Parts: sequence; structure tokens; C-alpha cells
Amino acid sequence: MRSVVTLVVLLALVTPLTAAPLTSVIPQVQPKQVKIYGAGGYRGLEAYQSGSLISATGHVLTVWSYVLDTDFITVTLHDGRKFEGKLLAADPRLDIAVLKIEAQNLPHFELAKAPLVEAGTRVLAFSNLYGVATGDEPVSVQRGVISVRSRLHARRGVYETPFKGQAYILDAMTNNPGAAGGALTDYDGRLLGILGKELRNSQNNTWLNYAIPIPEAAKTIEDIVAGKYVNVPTEDVASKPKQPLSLELLGIQLVPDVLPRTPPYIDRIMPGSPAASTGLRPDDLVLFINGRLTAACATVRTELEYIDRIDPVSVTVLRNQELIDVQLRASADANP
Repeated sequence: MRSVVTLVVLLALVTPLTAAPLTSVIPQVQPKQVKIYGAGGYRGLEAYQSGSLISATGHVLTVWSYVLDTDFITVTLHDGRKFEGKLLAADPRLDIAVLKIEAQNLPHFELAKAPLVEAGTRVLAFSNLYGVATGDEPVSVQRGVISVRSRLHARRGVYETPFKGQAYILDAMTNNPGAAGGALTDYDGRLLGILGKELRNSQNNTWLNYAIPIPEAAKTIEDIVAGKYVNVPTEDVASKPKQPLSLELLGIQLVPDVLPRTPPYIDRIMPGSPAASTGLRPDDLVLFINGRLTAACATVRTELEYIDRIDPVSVTVLRNQELIDVQLRASADANP
């Protein structure tokens, strides 16, 4: 009987200490969350994910995914207002993307205040899992603990992901449709990380709940917000050379460009070409040309138009969830 009384007393003492902060932290964080709607996909892939406001002028941090592979991205704020989202830049190696909406005076997270925390830290996960919130409804909140901080690359072949940096492994069930891009915070409401995309163990079908620590991606995020990280050059910032590079000169043939944003998969590699000598293969997905994101076949061709055929070009492709970098140069007999 004494142990039961003691337990009741302890619960009475502990509950106010743990619950009281959450009643103020959750309402403080909710307005900084957004719901993102974009492209769906084959096999019933969801057309939504989550994001966090990181500036008063409408910069939104989220994960890089197929949902953003469209010209029509909708961002819904906590108060129900809807805005068109513009993809500023994405870094598949970090699995992050930054969108921009035209709004002012928005509540937001301060990236400079994001700490790197250790295992055992109690956390909150905010996200629009299962697309429950569609307007001014609050996003979902889960409580959990960081089980361990570990590098994800050690799980290659089991958990397939291009992100190979430090990650927070969570005991909270954040691996749900729509949760990707949500915010991981501590009990003080500080942003700790971005909820990762769904990852399943190919050997036993278990799911991994993880978040990308903000310090892992802070420099890239800051460069994107500051306009230092540009995806595609325009006539205003770059001039085309008289003799530009082309896919034909590199020996690459992409899949037929039949859609407004046809993903730039390689359809064929010409024998004896520069591309063949580097090991590029059919079905490789071209992600970057000289570090600039290429979301469609047309974007790849446009990017090459700004590179002189005598200059080397760096190409990054995605093959079986692994990022591969190669450097190509047009053969000497292709020069004028």
C-alpha cells in the first residue's frame, strides 16, 4: 500500500513539471508549421508533406521529394491562408529543400538557435501526418525521445537513402505519410531537426524514425535563403557561349520529353562516348549539372547551353538511391 501511495505522490509531483511547459510550447510552435501540397506519384504516393517557416518573409524548410516536382506547389499556413510556393533550391545529398511564399511578418524558427543535442533528449515532432490538417487545423504533435545520434550511411543497403550524415534516431512514430519535412523541437520549442522521409528496412520491413539535425544542413539553408545557392542560371545572370555543350556531345540520350516536367532519366549511353567512359548507365536520374539542380529533361538541356563545349562539366546522378558524381568533357574532335 505504501508503494502505491508513493507512486501516486510521485505522479502528482512529476506531471505538472512535464505537462505545464507543453501547454505553452505547442501553441508557440504550431504557427510556424505549414502544410505543403504538390505532385503525387505512381502507386498511390501522397501529394502532401510538411514544412517549417524559417524567416518572417516566407522561407519554408522541408524535405526534398517528388511532392515538389511540380510547378504548382501550395503552402497552407497555420491560420488557413494558402500561398503559391516557389522552390528556391534543393540539396538531395542533405534531403532538404527551401520554398518561398510571398508573405510578411510570419512567426518562424531561428536557425541560429538550433542546437545539436544528444541521445536522451525529450522531443516533440510536429507534422501533417496522413494529411489530417487541410486548412486552419493544427498539425499533429508527437512526444518522444532521441534514442541515438548516428550516421545514416552505415545503413546503406538496408535503409536506402542518399543522406549519409548524422541523424537523430527517434522512438516516436514519425515515419508516416505526410510527416516528412515536419519539425523536431525540444521542450523549449527550439528547432532541432527536420523529420525525414519514410525509410523501410529492406531485410525485415521495419521502419526507421529519424530526423536530420539542423546543424548538418544549416550552412546550405542559409546560402539558399541568402540567394547564394542558385539552381538554374538565367539570361540576367549568365550569358551563353557561342559553342555550348550538349547531351549529344557527351553521348547521353534522355528519355522522351513528353511531359512538362519529364524526370531526366538516361535512356541510352552512346558507345565510346565521354559518358560511356565514366560509367554512366541507362536509368540513371540526372540530378545536378555543375552543382545546379535539374528537375526535368528540359532543365538539363538548358543548363548545358550555359557551358562552353571546351569546358568540363560535373554531373550528379541518382542510381539505386546512391548519388554518383562524374566529370565529363566533350571529345576533342567535337571542338570547332
